[in-house]
Amino acid sequence: MDQEQYLKKKMGFWSLTALSLGGIIGSSWLFGPWATAKLAGPAAIISWLIGAIVITFIALVYAELGRVRPESGGLGRYPLYSHGSMLATVTSYSIWLGYCATAPVESAGVIQYANQFWPGLYDVGNEQLTTTGMLAATVLMVFFVVFNYFGVKLFAVTNTIITVIKFVVPVLTIIAFFMTGFHPENFTSQGFAPNGYSAGLSAVLTSGIFFAYTGFGNVIMMSGEVVNPRKNIPLALIASLVLAAIMYVLLQVVFIGAVPPEMIANGWSGIKFDSPFANLAMIANMVWLSWIITADAMVSPTGSALAYTAGTSRHVFGMAKSGFLPGYFGVINKRFGVPTRALAFNFVIGLLFLFPLKSWTAIVAIVGAIGIYKYASACVTVMVFRKVGLTKDKGLPGMSVIAPLAFVFATLLIYWTKWSKVQLGITGLLIGLACYLIVHFIRKYKAEEIIGGLYLIAYILVLIGLSATLAESASCLSRSCRSSPQ
Repeated sequence: MDQEQYLKKKMGFWSLTALSLGGIIGSSWLFGPWATAKLAGPAAIISWLIGAIVITFIALVYAELGRVRPESGGLGRYPLYSHGSMLATVTSYSIWLGYCATAPVESAGVIQYANQFWPGLYDVGNEQLTTTGMLAATVLMVFFVVFNYFGVKLFAVTNTIITVIKFVVPVLTIIAFFMTGFHPENFTSQGFAPNGYSAGLSAVLTSGIFFAYTGFGNVIMMSGEVVNPRKNIPLALIASLVLAAIMYVLLQVVFIGAVPPEMIANGWSGIKFDSPFANLAMIANMVWLSWIITADAMVSPTGSALAYTAGTSRHVFGMAKSGFLPGYFGVINKRFGVPTRALAFNFVIGLLFLFPLKSWTAIVAIVGAIGIYKYASACVTVMVFRKVGLTKDKGLPGMSVIAPLAFVFATLLIYWTKWSKVQLGITGLLIGLACYLIVHFIRKYKAEEIIGGLYLIAYILVLIGLSATLAESASCLSRSCRSSPQ
């Protein structure tokens, strides 16, 4: 029997929407508004809106792909169908590395909040986990793997319950801070965009905004297990992204208003917390809310990590099917219906992010930079599907406009990001490209497999050149300003 037949179709609209929200509403609501405000000040509100618009266009592209060919691990399989193995390998490794980093991100978030009760887990001054904290995060990652081992049915039911719980707490937080401890003067005292609007644009990719919204990708990863994918995939994606966008914008507004004015006297970059919203609730004498937020800090990241752990294992399963990883990882456990070998492998890769980087903010910055390239390629793939007749009557209205706009938006996100982060993102692509070239010559693939992916290589080289040039121009301008007489 085909291994994929063990991946049973258990997920309908509600469980699929919960899966998407489960990936979107994780540790990002607990840390994203804080990290974005540090970079952009009140202009962080615009950053969340831009992120929502960009990711909605991209999600619609994937919604059509998921309707046309619903299958587990689909994010990495679609480029194979449209452009061949080189493009698929590069994008698959980019997706894989980004997804593998998610479990350590969420684990780091849980442990950082737990520092309130068990001091010594997080170093507030250096903004990173201690050795004890990293060991605790590792144990939590083991739990994610074990839980997912018991199958998609248990996961779907449990994740729906967790998502409902963790959606209620941010809403309660928004209402409470609007009614108590809100300082309107914070929006203008340092200027609406104290570091310029460019800081707000860069924050979309590097402060957790893009990382938060890309939780929708779990829906595509598990599309092979969806009942009526033609209807449920686009509806679940749209519903979850609209709800998440409204929630995140309001959270950013209340965070900016809740910070005591004296904390930002020297700028927004100086605000340091181990548990941002819980700390602010204590400052506002809302002890009850601080306890609720801290309790949710154990639930929200855990629910998100469970969603990503499930989705990432399906991606590795898809990579093994495509020949990008050994077939050993493309085996489904017949009893529980999950790719257990892939779960274990992803756990090991996740540790390679946790131990060197040691903090939520450091890992998130890399995840955003690694993952963005795959979205631009998906915009090309969806139009190829249409051109060769794969889409037929399963397409979404307006895709001929949506796909080009999504491609432009994804490109601008890379262009707006600091050169240092772009360099980190390129690492994942280079690893994937090197692995592909080795396999290509060993297996003696046809030249067409390389030709089909050359456009992405050219695209990346152009972006590298533009980003490096922009960084150099900014550096020269900065040196000029410092050397000019006052």
